[in-house]
Amino acid sequence: MKKNLLICAASALLMSACASAPRTPPGPPAPKIDKSFTSLNQDSRALFIVLHYTVLDFEKSLRVLTTGGQVSSHYLVRDEPPVSYYIVDENRRAWHAGLSSWGNNQGLNSSSIGIEIVNPGFTDTPNGRVYAPFPQKQIDEVINLVRDIQTRHNIKPERIIGHADIAPGRKQDPGPMFPWKQLADAGLIPWPDAAQVAARLPLYQSVPPDAAWFQDKLARYGYSGVPRNGESDQRTLDTVSTFQMKYRPSDYSGKMDAETAALLDVATSPGGMLLKPSPWPISSDGKLGRDGKPIKTSSR
Repeated sequence: MKKNLLICAASALLMSACASAPRTPPGPPAPKIDKSFTSLNQDSRALFIVLHYTVLDFEKSLRVLTTGGQVSSHYLVRDEPPVSYYIVDENRRAWHAGLSSWGNNQGLNSSSIGIEIVNPGFTDTPNGRVYAPFPQKQIDEVINLVRDIQTRHNIKPERIIGHADIAPGRKQDPGPMFPWKQLADAGLIPWPDAAQVAARLPLYQSVPPDAAWFQDKLARYGYSGVPRNGESDQRTLDTVSTFQMKYRPSDYSGKMDAETAALLDVATSPGGMLLKPSPWPISSDGKLGRDGKPIKTSSR
């Protein structure tokens, strides 16, 4: 008898608890989405690939880029071992470009894929600023990663750029030790035709261009933030230095010399920038694997 009374009491308590539990209000009705059609009129959100260096070791770089540091990138390329870490979905905006411009594009966070490369950056010494080199195996990994992203998003070769390109003076990365020429040799970016540069060099040695000429050419190349005042001001010199870091890293003083003028003239002339064929064949659907090699796709 007592046992039956206990069972009844427990049942009553359970029913009371259930009755008093708050009910979740019904949400709005879900949309009825049909995904059976796809428009041909579309392209990738990503128009640029922007390369950076971290100025930190791997552990600190990963912590800053993945926690509350208010900065992120889509990829982080480790130095040892050379591995690419995918930390922001390519379909989402990473916070890596900051105040930036290139050509007619402003605020490149919204239109780019950012790659941070683990590297200590530079050290200011009594003998001047010294930049740290990049291990070759790390550069090989960067090249494979850039090729993969470029192919999947159909990014134009001239839109593979550095952080310094989109923020001259404010940023220096990936710096003069980053081997852009290797990316050109891999068929990823165009490079000034050496023969045309040599042919134009005597002209600029005899008649050096003025600051207004350099500013016009730099703006044509893509540095839309360069002043147009005809003066050799700091912003102009910083922009010249950024250009030199990429195409003449042996001397990036910012001096508007004849060799820089010849390089800049060729870089802004039709047919002046040459693109080597890629050493890797592309599969029938245009895809490459993350190791830089073509993906084997089904014939379905």
